[in-house]
Amino acid sequence: MFLSKLVLDPAHPQARRDLANPYEMHRTLSRVYAESPDGPPARFLWRLEHTGNHLPEDGTTVLLQSATPGRWRCLQELTGYLHALYPDKAVALDELLQPGRSYVFRLCCNPTVTRNGKRYGLLREEEQVAWLARQGRQHGFTPLHARIVRSEHATHHQGRGGQRITLQVVQFDGLLRAEDPAQLGQALVNGIGHAKAMGQGMLSIAPGHG
Repeated sequence: MFLSKLVLDPAHPQARRDLANPYEMHRTLSRVYAESPDGPPARFLWRLEHTGNHLPEDGTTVLLQSATPGRWRCLQELTGYLHALYPDKAVALDELLQPGRSYVFRLCCNPTVTRNGKRYGLLREEEQVAWLARQGRQHGFTPLHARIVRSEHATHHQGRGGQRITLQVVQFDGLLRAEDPAQLGQALVNGIGHAKAMGQGMLSIAPGHG
């Protein structure tokens, strides 16, 4: 797996557009992971960072996890788009993930439930925490502690004049324990939940204590 970090310059018109609309951000980032300009991108996950610390880079930093390295020239050629680029840090998941080990984590996600064939966002905190526990059982981890940092509705348009999309966005920060490293590794690469193209579902971890 590869980790990358971009810091965008909000003074750049395209960066400002991408930061305001996750559909546009995904379309721009897809070019990094496509083998050709017209080809489909390889799998990648992304998240616009909101740390709550009011740092200068907060809200302009994009983190990415991907199965393959990126082709960054397409962004580097957009003069002024990038303030900083830290590309393709390789992570050996078989070394990182150990059963029973604890990890600090961040997950920005779209917790939902399906009723009568329709998908609904989960609004209550207890429903969101229960959703996270279910995802843990499915993806090889147990949440030991999870704090909801953000829970809000986000509405965006899919392209200019396109369909309006409303998501319930929740950010969890906390501590988890690895139960099944293979399943957890798949969650890191493939993401958790829905709306991944909209910047949701990327699970970030780092070794904790224990």
